[in-house]
Amino acid sequence: MQIRAGDASDRTFLEEMLFEAFFWNDGAVRPSLSRFREQPEFAQVFAGWGRRGDRALVAITREGERLGAAWFRLWTPDVHSYGFVQADVPEIGIGVAAEHRSKGVGRALLRSLIGTARGEGFPALSLSVSPENRARRLYETEGFRRVGESGTSWTLLCVLRPGTTRT
Repeated sequence: MQIRAGDASDRTFLEEMLFEAFFWNDGAVRPSLSRFREQPEFAQVFAGWGRRGDRALVAITREGERLGAAWFRLWTPDVHSYGFVQADVPEIGIGVAAEHRSKGVGRALLRSLIGTARGEGFPALSLSVSPENRARRLYETEGFRRVGESGTSWTLLCVLRPGTTRT
């Protein structure tokens, strides 16, 4: 497996992985991807993608098959997603294709995303996760800690530069 930077050709795949991230629970009823794309909460995640602070990574096989993707994005107090903490802390998302889960793809993507954010000087990364989502344990083993709640989800934070966040 290799991790590469995402580019414009990955847009549809990023949306597919966002769908996987939203519908992580195999027992939950899933709408079609085309129907879910119409929902404002889905549309806003990648709206205007390519602005300052937007980064995506894609896990691929040697043959180029895409396995999963991870991304981060800066938000504002007025326009943000569920795991927003503060304007200089990117919020991340990770999705892995169902057939490639529990094989280290998510961990590799997460570690690469943390390295990218650290290299760009961001103070921390945040995310939103259901406490029942098994990925929560992955995040916690990689340094994310609970700093709040939003609805039925927890907001987690991974501090990259101690003393730089106001949580």
